[in-house]
Amino acid sequence: MDNAIANIPVVTVSYNSPDLIEALLRTFRQFYPNKVYVIDGSRPEIAEQIAPVTARFPNVEFIPFGYNIHHGPGMTWAIENLPLSGQVLFLDSDVEIKRAGFLESLHSHLQPGMWGVGGIQQVNEQGYDRPDDGEVAYLHPACMLVDIDVVRRWPLPIKHGAPLITTMLAIHRAGRHDLIGHVDWVKDDFHSPDAIHFIRHPWQGTVKRTGGYHYDLPSAGSEVNAYLLHFMPEDAQRVVDVGCGDGTFAKAYRARFPIVRYTGIEKDAKLADLARPHCDYVFNADVETADWRLGAHTAGADCWVLGDVLSQVRDPAALLAMVRRQIAPGGKVVLSIRNSQHWSVFARLALGDLHYRADTPVAPGDLHLFTRATILDLLRAAGFNFIGGSPVVRDEPGRDAFLPAIRALAQAGNTDGELAVQDAQAWQFVIVAQAT
Repeated sequence: MDNAIANIPVVTVSYNSPDLIEALLRTFRQFYPNKVYVIDGSRPEIAEQIAPVTARFPNVEFIPFGYNIHHGPGMTWAIENLPLSGQVLFLDSDVEIKRAGFLESLHSHLQPGMWGVGGIQQVNEQGYDRPDDGEVAYLHPACMLVDIDVVRRWPLPIKHGAPLITTMLAIHRAGRHDLIGHVDWVKDDFHSPDAIHFIRHPWQGTVKRTGGYHYDLPSAGSEVNAYLLHFMPEDAQRVVDVGCGDGTFAKAYRARFPIVRYTGIEKDAKLADLARPHCDYVFNADVETADWRLGAHTAGADCWVLGDVLSQVRDPAALLAMVRRQIAPGGKVVLSIRNSQHWSVFARLALGDLHYRADTPVAPGDLHLFTRATILDLLRAAGFNFIGGSPVVRDEPGRDAFLPAIRALAQAGNTDGELAVQDAQAWQFVIVAQAT
C-alpha cells in the first residue's frame, strides 16, 4: 500500500454502541493499517465495554470522555488536540468497509489547498435539507477526507444536527466553493444500500440505535435571566459563558440561536456535569487559575457571558483584561451585576445591617460590590466600550419611603439627586460592552 494512504489517520466519534465500533474497526482492518482514534462519548459503563473492543485491534487509540460529547464537539476536540497534520479521514462510527479502494479514491479527489471531499448535499442556512433544499453546499462528515491544516483556518464543528454548518456557511459566504469536492460514490453508498461501492452506512445508524441526537435534553434548572438573554447577540459564532452553572442559560440561548459554538466554564463539578448536555464544551475549572488549555480553546471567541460573575471573582479587573486579550476584534461582553447602590442597601446600612443574603443585592460569596458607575469604569479600563443594556427594576412597594432620603443625601454631596434615585431603583444592571 502507498505510504501516503497508509499514513492518513482516521477519526471516529462513538456513542453507546460497542457493536458498531467493533464492526467499523473489524472491516476497516481487513483493508487498511492506518492509525484510528476513537473519540468516545459513551456513558462510563458502556465505555468500559468499548475499551476491550478497541484493544483487540492494532494501532487504535481509545479516548473516552465519560459523557456524550456529541459528534461536532468530538470532531473539534480531535482537530484541536490530536497530533494531526496533512490529510485526515473522518468516519462515522456506524460505517462498515465492504471493499478496499475508498480511501484511495478520496485521496485522488483531494487536491492541495482544498478543505475536504466526500458527499455534498444542499441545505439551508439552518443546516436542514427538508422540506426544501437550500443554497448552501454541505459536505457531510460521515465519510470525508480533509486537509487538517486548511480545516483549522475555518470555523470548527459544533453541537448541531449538521455539525459542519458553521464551516459550510463560512465557505459559502466567502464564495469558496472550490474548497470542497463531491465524490459520487460516497452519497450513493449512504443512500443506496443495495448498490454499495465501498462502504455500508445505515443512515443515522447510531442515532436510531441510541434514541436520537440527545440535543434537546431538559435542563436541571428553569430560571433564566431574561434580561441577559435579551441582550445576547444574535450573530455570535463562539460564546464563552463564565460561571455557566447547570447550563440552563446555554440551553435557552441555543434554543433561539442553535448555530453557535458554546463553551461553558464552571468550577462546581456537579454543575459542570449538568451543563454538558447543553454546551459544546464545559471546562470544570476556576477561570482565574485555569491552565493554558482553556486559553487556547477560548481564544477568538466573539462573545463572553459574565452573569453575576464579577462580584465573586478575586480580581475582576484581571479577569476582564484576560477576556480582552482573548476576545475577537469587536467582540462583545454581556454581563449582569447586582447593584450595591440599591435602595435596600442604603436602608440596611442605616440600620447597621450589611449581612450578605441571597435575597439582597449583596449576596453570599460576593467579594466585590459594584454600582453602575464603577462597573462602567472597570469595563473602560479593561478596553471595552458600553454599547447597550438595561437596569432591572423590580416591583418593590417599600421603596418609595426611602427615595426622598437618597435624593437628599446625593444633593448634600453636590451630586445629581435624580440620577441617584434612578440608580437606587435598579436591583441589577445588564450591560453589553464591545472591545475597542
